[in-house]
Formats: sequence, structure tokens, C-alpha cells
Amino acid sequence: MALLEIKNATKAFGGLKANEDVTFNVEAGSIVGVVGPNGAGKTTLFNSISRTHDLTSGQIIFDGKDITKSKAYQACAAGMGRTYQIPQALEDMTVLENITVGALLKRSKVFDAMEKAKEISEFCGLSEFNEKLASGLNVMQKKRLEIARALAGEPKILLLDETMAGLNGVERDEAIELIRRINKSGVTILMIEHVMKVVMSVSDKVVVIVSGKKLMEGTPDEVVTHPEVINAYLGGGHNAGR
Repeated sequence: MALLEIKNATKAFGGLKANEDVTFNVEAGSIVGVVGPNGAGKTTLFNSISRTHDLTSGQIIFDGKDITKSKAYQACAAGMGRTYQIPQALEDMTVLENITVGALLKRSKVFDAMEKAKEISEFCGLSEFNEKLASGLNVMQKKRLEIARALAGEPKILLLDETMAGLNGVERDEAIELIRRINKSGVTILMIEHVMKVVMSVSDKVVVIVSGKKLMEGTPDEVVTHPEVINAYLGGGHNAGR
């Protein structure tokens, strides 16, 4: 069953079409990777899905409901969590306070939200930093905090925008493990990722975006062996980006 349906999504900025006629589904419980060259329109697509901005044409169906005209906060309340390529931490607040802000989406009492935040912080490997200001975290920790804050809102689907960017090999492996655990907990994941090792490791399906259009979708193995994908993006198979 499709939890998220993107139907003929087109987004134009003046005469420039950042996305054109993009269509694919995200099945409930799955991990779907979105890949493509820089400037392909991946983050623009995420912004349309999460309702940061409106589509020029097309539809976004989430959990059986048309959210094409919804606001971002309405999509979030419906069960859509989202992270950003550049972490958006509340830097003058502690790690636990940041996560608590996310938990207040579903909890009206601060105490209840904070208890949920402690649980999520532990799950994401951040509990030792609970009392530390977010401004003092390193890149990996800030990316984990971004994920934790989104998870605290108990999303049905989590949109991850390049969570591996700037991480070393060990940090990347730890992040992959976290993504797997999030998915096993029942959260569907749609992720933008440049590192093909990550896409190959965790994705059930991969969607390739080139010049704003969907080039193809398929299993990781189908994608990395597809001649057009290799020419357009990988430049040498699934070793690219390792």
C-alpha cells in the first residue's frame, strides 16, 4: 500500500522547471532513495512534498489524503517528518530542549513531551549530550539531532535530506544503522542521498532524478547497472560516491 503518492509533480520558478512531471509512490514500511546529480531538483521535490512551497501542477497524496494545497504544519501534523541538508538546530537551546520542541507536536504538556524527548534521544544515541547546547555539537551530532527532533513528532514518514553529507566512513556506517532502526520501528523513509553505498545498503527502491525529471525507478541493483544512470550520474557504477 502506498503511503505517499507523487503524481506528475511539476515546480517552476519563472521559466525554469526545477521538477517536471515527476511520479512515483512510496510504499508503507519501505525505504526509498532519491538520487541524482547536484542541481537535479531533489530538494525542490522534497520541499514540494513537505509543503514548504506549492507545486505548479500535480498532486501529493499522503496517507490517502490529498495534501497538495496543505500548509507545511498541516503535513507535519498529519505524520510527515522532515530533516534538512543543513541542520536547523535551535542553537541556544539544549539537545533535550530541541527534541522536546518536536515532541510538543503530539503532546500538550511539556513534562510529557520531555519524557518522549528523553526516549528519542536515547534511541538516536544523543542522551549523553542532553544538557549540552546544540551550538556545541559537531556535524554528525547536529545531523542526529535533526533526525531526533523530527522523530519526536512521531511521523509516519520521515524525509531525510542528505543526512550522510560531511560524515566520515565510521560516522556514515553508524548513520546507516540508525536509519535501519528507525525503519524497523515502523517509520517509512524517503531519503535524498549522494553516497551510493548508503542507497545500496538500505533502499528497497531508488528513484533517479536528472534535470528535474524522473529518469527511472527500480531496485538498487537495477539502478546502478542502468546505462543511462551510469552516464548521467554514477560515472562508473555503484562504486561512485563510496
